[in-house]
Amino acid sequence: MIQFFKSLYFNPRFFISIGVFAVLFLVSYWLTPIYAYVWLLALAFLLLTLADVVLLFKQNSLNAERILPDKFSNSDLNSVKIELQNQASVKINVELIEEIPVQFQKRDFIKRVSIPPKKKISTSYGLRPVERGEYIFGNLNAYVSSPINLIKRRYTFNKDQMVKVFPSFIQMKKYDFLAIDNRISQIGLKKIRRIGHTMEFEQIKEYIQGDDIRTINWKATAKHQGIMVNQYQDEKSQPIYSIIDTSRVMKMPFDELKLVDYAINSTLAFSNIALKKKDKVGMLSFSHKIGNYLPASSKMTQLQLILNQLYNIDTKFLDSDFGLLYAHLKRKITQRSLLMLYTNFEHISSLQRQLPYLKAISKKHVLVVIFFKNTELEKFSEEQPENLATIYEQTIAIQFKNDKYFMAKELEKHGIQTILTAPKDLSINTINKYLEIKARGLL
Repeated sequence: MIQFFKSLYFNPRFFISIGVFAVLFLVSYWLTPIYAYVWLLALAFLLLTLADVVLLFKQNSLNAERILPDKFSNSDLNSVKIELQNQASVKINVELIEEIPVQFQKRDFIKRVSIPPKKKISTSYGLRPVERGEYIFGNLNAYVSSPINLIKRRYTFNKDQMVKVFPSFIQMKKYDFLAIDNRISQIGLKKIRRIGHTMEFEQIKEYIQGDDIRTINWKATAKHQGIMVNQYQDEKSQPIYSIIDTSRVMKMPFDELKLVDYAINSTLAFSNIALKKKDKVGMLSFSHKIGNYLPASSKMTQLQLILNQLYNIDTKFLDSDFGLLYAHLKRKITQRSLLMLYTNFEHISSLQRQLPYLKAISKKHVLVVIFFKNTELEKFSEEQPENLATIYEQTIAIQFKNDKYFMAKELEKHGIQTILTAPKDLSINTINKYLEIKARGLL
């Protein structure tokens, strides 16, 4: 009986009807002839309510299931599917109230559907997580009404389901084609002109504008009407490391996603491309001490190992120790490698403190320093000023923006490759830089 009352709820139509009867009884005080008819209507309403109760509670009229994917992709829209089956012989209306994980801070979820008798339907909704970790779903609450629509019965399903949020594997798959088809081009993907070549011969093809004239095959040209050139493959099995700074400078959020999460998503997408290109891939995280370290390898299981390492990375509140990073690289990575360093500098003085260590690392390896534009400041600097104080603030914002470009030039002056990018363009710019370095034969 207690469970019955816990599951019983009243629809707005019930309370509206009660209000109407109250008014009718009040009016019947002066119009006494209608008093008996009002009682008859009230009795009919009571019988109708009891019929609605019997219709909803004589059997379980609804079966529902929340279907979650194996894992969520961070910063991407993930679909959650709900399957509903009407087990009654009449049409039912269902209000779904989902207890979404607390990380989303979303407490107004409601979805309404109608299900024909003995039919099964499915509905879905999307969630965009911005933090890695475990997400717990509460009850899937379903409030079922019959065509009478006076009362409703509550059902609960799938309590405490858990799903893990991993670095963006959707973004990784998005750029996966770059490793298998060199002919595809799209906005944001640069076509890199090949400067040099290795000694790994691939095929003879017709000359097109931009090919190195030193690769002309004169014997093949003599046998054909057009000029023929030798085509060479990129060098393979080169060690490549993604190095992620997890200090406080990477805690800054853009579009609700921290810089360290942008770096993690980019690392996964970039590592996938490099593995498909037959290179060895590894990763390293550091702040005031060395964090996760995975030696470079080209094994098929390496991408899963990288994903597991990236899942547990989080930012610290301390400054990063680039001297410690230099010592660790000197001791652990002895072969010349491509190092993609994800960090951030907001002021020239912060770069100057770390520049000696970056120069020392670049002498032994091909170092690419990746840091971020402050897109919020850039957006603010382009707004129309409203008063003198805003003009002053915009001048400072422009100075900060120009400092970023100056820092990039300063790094390039010392022979260090740089990527200065907006956070949302990080993955594609990182992949472009990798393809450029491979094409130019810098490694």
